[in-house]
Amino acid sequence: MDIGFVGIGLIGGSLLKAIKKYTNNNCFFLDKNIDAIKKAKVLGLGEELNDESMLSKCDIVFVSLHPQKTIDFINSNTKNFKKGAIVCDVCGIKKEIANQIQANLIKENVHYIGTHPMAGREFSGFDYSTEKLFENAYFIITKNENTNDDALEKIQTLAESLRFKKCVISTEDEHDKIIAFTSQLAHIVSSAYIKSPSALMEKGFSAGSFQDMTRVAYLNEDMWTELFMMNKQNLVYEIETIVNHLNEYKNALISGDDKNLHTLLKEGRELKEAVTKM
Repeated sequence: MDIGFVGIGLIGGSLLKAIKKYTNNNCFFLDKNIDAIKKAKVLGLGEELNDESMLSKCDIVFVSLHPQKTIDFINSNTKNFKKGAIVCDVCGIKKEIANQIQANLIKENVHYIGTHPMAGREFSGFDYSTEKLFENAYFIITKNENTNDDALEKIQTLAESLRFKKCVISTEDEHDKIIAFTSQLAHIVSSAYIKSPSALMEKGFSAGSFQDMTRVAYLNEDMWTELFMMNKQNLVYEIETIVNHLNEYKNALISGDDKNLHTLLKEGRELKEAVTKM
């Protein structure tokens, strides 16, 4: 197959490298970053798409841009995609993306498959991309009543060849609800946690716990603002939930209720053990 990539930063570049390494597909790429294009060529990863009209040669196109740019690019190029081709986004939000692009693609006989590779790093850009990024990671594929089953199966088969741990099929609503907890809330908490005045005095007093808690505070605020706002209902629910639990710990400390504090800590440990065994 001929597979195109729009955006070859961390995720797009890693998908490109993995597909080139583990499959026999032909790869083509488009990016405004001239340096990234030059490096991809030097590495022999494929051919550059000189302009959007050349997307018509691709059987599958992965659009790896920020959420709003993904929507804008796909809607601006619906007629450039090959008839019967599959267009995938890799955004961390699915319902809003599908709502804004799928109908336009269907009119042009182009199939949309929402995907979300559950992998990342603190740093972005082609230089940090690697074919190993997806090893032991989950690959989420979302579907709805308009999803073409053959197209979904084709993307699942491709993902399974890239060393992902497992493909997970989900609805867009389910994806956005769960991802608000497993990913988006973690970034919010990390960002809020590092804002303590005590953070300026951590040198010599921090170890693994501090590093774990603050790692994802090192984020791209442009992209994450879009993701948060597009999933705000689910994310607000998760924020309210954790605030309520934090208040339980705070109140136990203020009242000197060590038994309640012990119970709260025990409950957290047991839940973590249960989740780990799932």
